[in-house]
Amino acid sequence: MKKQFPPIETARTLASVYGHQFDAQPLTYPHGVALSGRLRLAVLEGTGATVGADIARLIEPVMADVSVIPDIGACLSVACFADELFQVTGEERHRDFLIAMADRFITNGLFDDDVRVEDFFFGGTLLGRACKLTGQGAYADALFDYLGAVDTQQTGGLFWHCHASPYFWGRGNAFAALGMAETLAYVPDHPGRGGLIERHCVHLEALADHQDSCGLWRQIIDDDGTYLEHSATTMIGYAIARGIAGGWLEPARWRPVAARAWDGAAARISGNGELEHVCVGTGPLAERAAYVDRPFTDGQDERGGAMALWFATEMAASS
Repeated sequence: MKKQFPPIETARTLASVYGHQFDAQPLTYPHGVALSGRLRLAVLEGTGATVGADIARLIEPVMADVSVIPDIGACLSVACFADELFQVTGEERHRDFLIAMADRFITNGLFDDDVRVEDFFFGGTLLGRACKLTGQGAYADALFDYLGAVDTQQTGGLFWHCHASPYFWGRGNAFAALGMAETLAYVPDHPGRGGLIERHCVHLEALADHQDSCGLWRQIIDDDGTYLEHSATTMIGYAIARGIAGGWLEPARWRPVAARAWDGAAARISGNGELEHVCVGTGPLAERAAYVDRPFTDGQDERGGAMALWFATEMAASS
């Protein structure tokens, strides 16, 4: 009999390990994603007030001095949990924290000129949420203007890491899928939305063509000789699950893809939150071989654990 991996149980395991730190130097997006995942699990289980209070305590030193967060997209997007915390606590400064980070992202022009796929997520999660919180279309306009001008999606549907690194990196394509899903989730009405859904679906179809039989995606998406990579899988799986829940992906087509991704990823999460094969932090690399040889971690990993927690809670919410 096929082994089952209930998402809610895996989410509890991950939430016991990740999302309990907010003092790293520097703080980056995995810390915020993990806090968001803890909050989502807590809301599902009816413990939002308790977990929200704990997270509010945890982030208090940063709330007292937000200047500790540098003007870097990966750092500003640490605020991706703050709207959810505001919904639980009702404290306006939690909402204002996210808006301030989104304002700094726009004011400082932090979309990279080389069109790095990471920015799809950094911008999508910050500006999308800020638009929903404030109702101000300027956030959505900046986001859709950027995504509409992206020119690194290739004929087959996959994305380069960036112009300087024209390679189909696994987590890079996951950032692209995740960023589009975040944008679509938080900006339900925009003139550019239809075009973005179309590009997103073309990308996801290309990704589905390269999903391994075990459910995971690889370090280089279209190279079966590269290793199966955990964070790319959970990020792509989450993007698909969000799309099904949000109504822009057809359930009959995409539920089996998400389910395979879940089974493959969950089988590689231990009872103490250790993961298998999470690619280490990776900026643009000069050669394809550098992506092939990029090291991975086995064990507890803040980036991989946070993204797995998002995927687990999204699957739990839909089960």
